[in-house]
Amino acid sequence: MIGQLLTIAALSGLVWLANGIRKIGAVSRGMPIGSRPGTALLLIDLQSVFWDEGPYEDTAKADALTAILAEVATAKAEALPIIAVRQEWSIPSTKVIARLTMRGQAIQGTPGIQIAEPFEGLAEHVLVKRVQDAFEAGELDGLLERLDVGKLRIVGLDLRYCVAKTALAARQRGYAVEVVTRATLCVNQTAGDETRGILSSNAVILR
Repeated sequence: MIGQLLTIAALSGLVWLANGIRKIGAVSRGMPIGSRPGTALLLIDLQSVFWDEGPYEDTAKADALTAILAEVATAKAEALPIIAVRQEWSIPSTKVIARLTMRGQAIQGTPGIQIAEPFEGLAEHVLVKRVQDAFEAGELDGLLERLDVGKLRIVGLDLRYCVAKTALAARQRGYAVEVVTRATLCVNQTAGDETRGILSSNAVILR
């Protein structure tokens, strides 16, 4: 009897963790946005724990920094809203997964979750996301509706994960989406190439 209970508990735990993994990488669906004239620049996960302590090479970071700041300057010159989204793992199952597989980085309340120094003060709006898809919690949907935004330019980290999942979620809702690839970083080049193919096949413009 005790063995059966332990087996059930173990299986329940595995299902719980598997659901957390599913949540992390899922692409959310939302209501079609219809016609909106505005454009916004979206900065993804440019926070200290990833920018300062992440696995990216210094040369790649320097090139991306130059490109990101150029996009910000263009957005400001065009009077476009700039929105920064930063990661905080806050769902219980995803917090456990972050501890097990991500060195505990970006868990809610831990050091380094703030916007990294090169990007401080650049965004008029700063939102928190719980998973890779910045639309998952609904706050970004509401902000873009208030700003009358129908097109997104996306930069940031990591192209394969949070940038891609947010871009795909935006397309699901009917946004026009551009990913400025020179203003993104990706740890795995092969996976990055595959991701660019997925984005292109979903009508995400890469430039």
